Amino acid sequence: MTDPLIRWRERAGDAVLLDGFHALKHALRFGAEVPVAVTTDRKATLALADELAGDLADTLDALLTEVPATAYATLVPRPHPTGVAALAVRPARETNLRALARTPRTAPVVVLDEPRNLGNAGAVIRLAAGFGATGVVTTGTLDPWHPTVVRGGAGLHFATAVERLGVDELPAGPLFALDPEGEDIRGTVLPDDAVLAFGSERSGLSAALRARADHLLALPMRPQVSSYNLATSVAMTLYHWSAFGGAAPAES
Repeated sequence: MTDPLIRWRERAGDAVLLDGFHALKHALRFGAEVPVAVTTDRKATLALADELAGDLADTLDALLTEVPATAYATLVPRPHPTGVAALAVRPARETNLRALARTPRTAPVVVLDEPRNLGNAGAVIRLAAGFGATGVVTTGTLDPWHPTVVRGGAGLHFATAVERLGVDELPAGPLFALDPEGEDIRGTVLPDDAVLAFGSERSGLSAALRARADHLLALPMRPQVSSYNLATSVAMTLYHWSAFGGAAPAES
């Protein structure tokens, strides 16, 4: 069998880094192709699989190769406490675009407009996967498949469609943008085909996205509190959709 470190170096240039046991677990559960996975302690990792991911025990048993801790440390920028790392094949852009464009949609698309914080983007992708959102789109320069974003998303990029698009390329559907000057979200029913847009952590919505918005909505907030964390805002909005939303109106 080919040395796992050789296979790693052969695939590292175009693959997605899965940093830690939980990222690998989630990626496998949602169909990721994983050509190589390593661990610093195979016995301990398989015990963890028996405890937390019994559905994947046999898959991980066949996939994992033990490597020295010093070798593992050369493969990841920041070694994970579980001592596990893997490489996965990134979904084709065309596949994600088809998922985002599919109609009728049964769940919203989340748009992060020019986000700046990699960890926040990862947390949002994790939230979107948990709520069953159709996908997460970023505009601007942040790469939503950056290793730090994938780490923050716990490998759940493979549970939803994740792509970077221009504002003029956003999926069809009524665009609801979150803004402090908008109408209280509690008076709005969010349809299943909604596109939910959130501004950057520093400057809010870009002029281009604000111009595209069909509706501006505001989250309830106590006076003198300036803002919520980006992931918190997305969580509140997706909860509002899941609890009080509804199917998109039928076309006339």
